[in-house]
Amino acid sequence: MTMLIEVDINKTLRSGARSFELRAKFASDSQRIVIYGASGAGKSQLLKAVAGLMTPDSGRIVLAGRPLFDSAQRINVTPQRRRIAYLFQDYALFPHLNVRQNIGFGLRRGWFNPASSFDHAEIRYWLQAFELDAVALQMPHQLSGGQRQRVALARALIAHPQALLLDEPFAALDPSLRARMRIELDALQRRLAIPMIVITHDPDDVRAFGEHVLRMDGGAIAHLADVADLELAARGEA
Repeated sequence: MTMLIEVDINKTLRSGARSFELRAKFASDSQRIVIYGASGAGKSQLLKAVAGLMTPDSGRIVLAGRPLFDSAQRINVTPQRRRIAYLFQDYALFPHLNVRQNIGFGLRRGWFNPASSFDHAEIRYWLQAFELDAVALQMPHQLSGGQRQRVALARALIAHPQALLLDEPFAALDPSLRARMRIELDALQRRLAIPMIVITHDPDDVRAFGEHVLRMDGGAIAHLADVADLELAARGEA
C-alpha cells in the first residue's frame, strides 16, 4: 500500500559554532498527522523540508507516491510545484494587501500583486466559507487573530493543494478563540478531506487532530501509539 507520506532525511544546521542534527524518519498513510515536541526539537525545520523551503543534505521525501526530494536521484521539486500549502505560525499575510488581495494571491502565478478590485469565483467562495465578506477590503492589521488565520487558510486552500502543513496554527490566539478555531479546522479538514500535518507543543492540538501522533525530540522522531503514550512522555514516564 502506498504511503501518504514517507520522510527519511538528514540535515546539519549550523549557527556560528553551534550545530543541530535533523535526523527525521517516518511514514504514514493517515490524513491527520501531528508532530509534537518542545521548541527547538526540529519540528519547523522538518515542515520546511517537506514544503521545499529547506533542502536536506540527504534522504528522500515522497508524497502520495510522488518523490518531492531524493538526493540519490537528484530530485528536488521546487516549492511552487510541490502543491503543498504551508500555514506559517504568524500567518505571513501581506500587510499592504487587503483580505481579498491576500486570498487572491494564492491564485496568481509569479509575484504580481492582485489589484484591490481583483475578483474571482473562488475568492468569493472562500470569503463566504470563512465568513470574511464583511472584512474583504480591510488590511491585516485591522483584523482579529481568528480572522487573520482564516485569511491565511483561505489563501493556502484556494490553490487546491495536495497537502496542508500547519506550523503551531493556534499559538497566537487566546484560549477561547483557540478552542473555536480547532473546531473550525477539524470540520474544514473533514469536509475537504485534505491531508494535513500539524506541528505543535500543545497537547490539546494533539487530542483534536492526533490521528497519527509522532513526538519529536533533538531532531529525531519518536513514534507514539496514541495520546495516552503522549501524556506519559510529557511526564517523563515513557
